[in-house]
Amino acid sequence: MPDIIDSFAPLARHYDVLLCDVWGVVHNGVVAFAPACAALRRFRAGGGTVILITNAPRPGASVGRILDRLGVPREAYDAITSSGDVTRGVVEGRLRERVFHLGPPRDLPIFAGLEVNFAPLESADYVVCSGLFDDAVETPENYRGLLAAMRGRALFMVCANPDVVVERGDTLVYCAGALADAYAALGGEVLYCGKPYAPIYEAALGSAAAFRGGERPPLRRVLAIGDSVRTDLKGAAAFGVDCMFVISGIHAEEFGDREAPDLSSLDAIFAAAGVTPKAVARRLEW
Repeated sequence: MPDIIDSFAPLARHYDVLLCDVWGVVHNGVVAFAPACAALRRFRAGGGTVILITNAPRPGASVGRILDRLGVPREAYDAITSSGDVTRGVVEGRLRERVFHLGPPRDLPIFAGLEVNFAPLESADYVVCSGLFDDAVETPENYRGLLAAMRGRALFMVCANPDVVVERGDTLVYCAGALADAYAALGGEVLYCGKPYAPIYEAALGSAAAFRGGERPPLRRVLAIGDSVRTDLKGAAAFGVDCMFVISGIHAEEFGDREAPDLSSLDAIFAAAGVTPKAVARRLEW
């Protein structure tokens, strides 16, 4: 396992582009992390490009407005690519079909401006899952009957957020990925639109105009930053880019103390996943 680094600056000079996770690295769903925002601004000031890459089940523009409210400065990033953007592209290709939306009303911007034919589960042709209806009180167990009914109709599911859980303040809440995994376990067909799957990385790096100088750098000059082994670390490894793993996010309790983590636990988790990060940091800090 690589050593735990206290400063991002020495690592930063080896990269031209950051694919930075948002929830758990830049904010915790309640407030922005000032040191992380400052580090991203410093990277950009040195000529680097920062693309926020998030499994948020809403378009990047909507994510930007949420970041504004949380206090993440626009100067901290160049662009946002979300699993909601990838999901929206899938929906655009299926406008003739009827869709059942499994998720809260706050995720409806995924469909904004599209001529979508919504339908109840009983008559839908496929399902877009963006989360639980009420993630403050529900768990995947509440959806056992609904998922069984979907499987009974052999409905195809589009998962707009492959995250299983995220931090909301000091609490972990379930995401669409938990429902998608449960549906897949029943034998249901699922398309995951975010990390760790390739489409979101391809979308993030797809436009040369997004990069300083207008040219896409080689993958060896791209660094992913994230706090999830399942999505950030494994996704980066599968796509062929390095990853800096942040231990103060969703896995923090598995490591013991956030400031003095149990290194044997870290080793075990990375070994079980079959991936090793380029670097490990307590938090993103310049």
